[in-house]
Amino acid sequence: MYKQLWKLGIAGVLAAGLVGCGSQGGEGGEGSGKLAGTIKGDGSSTVYPITEAVAEEFGKAHPDLKITVGVSGTGGGFKKFIAGDTVLQNASRPIKDKESKSAQEKGIEYIELPVAYDALTVVVNPKNTWATDLTVAELKKIWEPGSKVKNWSQVRAGFPNKPLKLYGPGTDSGTFDYFTEAINGEEDKCRTDFVSSEDDNVLVQGVQREEGALGYFGLAYYEENKGKLKAVKVNGVEPSAETVNDGKYKPLARPLFIYIEKKAAARPEVNAFVKFYLTEGRALVKETGYVPMPDELYEAALKRFEEGKTGTMYEAKDAKKKPLKDLMGS
Repeated sequence: MYKQLWKLGIAGVLAAGLVGCGSQGGEGGEGSGKLAGTIKGDGSSTVYPITEAVAEEFGKAHPDLKITVGVSGTGGGFKKFIAGDTVLQNASRPIKDKESKSAQEKGIEYIELPVAYDALTVVVNPKNTWATDLTVAELKKIWEPGSKVKNWSQVRAGFPNKPLKLYGPGTDSGTFDYFTEAINGEEDKCRTDFVSSEDDNVLVQGVQREEGALGYFGLAYYEENKGKLKAVKVNGVEPSAETVNDGKYKPLARPLFIYIEKKAAARPEVNAFVKFYLTEGRALVKETGYVPMPDELYEAALKRFEEGKTGTMYEAKDAKKKPLKDLMGS
């Protein structure tokens, strides 16, 4: 059900300005009785399907509660979050040092909560019969700054003489940040001559149209479009829930997050929604195409929220290399 909603296009949902307003009453959820008010969110298009699904389910018990969720990308969403325009931020990467410093300067305290895992997925057109498995070195050769690779024959000897057309997230996307760091060795460092969009559905459509296309985005968008695209193995490993959980899908497996403004967390509707997200909402992660975290990590995230623990777990330079269970002390 939830996949079908966002498959229709994020823009259509957002045009109504409303996500998660159910039409049925009932007590349900945290707190006593129905909740009202508005929760404003924005950020990652990767995390959007999860938050949208949780909001819709939560809204069934609270029809007077409006939960609006934009898709400005992780970077664009953090700008709104730090400006105080939103209280919920979807993020496909941890907050950056400069963003955290800016939030501090603006008096914005935040609670960082992991909600799922993702396998960042490299995809090609279904007619592509040659690029079934690419190495990290080959992906770097394609995507590194100043790359002159414009034909598949330049990627590997034996590949056909066919034009290579690239599609990727925009520079405000956390997926762009994560991919460039994992593949090129430095965040934001990437060739510039590719078709970019903050809307992953645009990337899906682009790769679907062109035989020589290659792109990347979150696992859920691939799962939803399996009949239109082919996933590429990376260093011989397929992107999947299994390869994420067993640690084999490297270096493109990653955690996904929501950030909650601390003062807003005290509001009954926000508090109840976040607790629902980390409890009943867990079941919706898999349904939207992503990888659920182990139960102990959801419990650790819930504890972090209930204690109002602010700041990021990623202050140390080597923090991104550590598993979540170590960072969260679970």
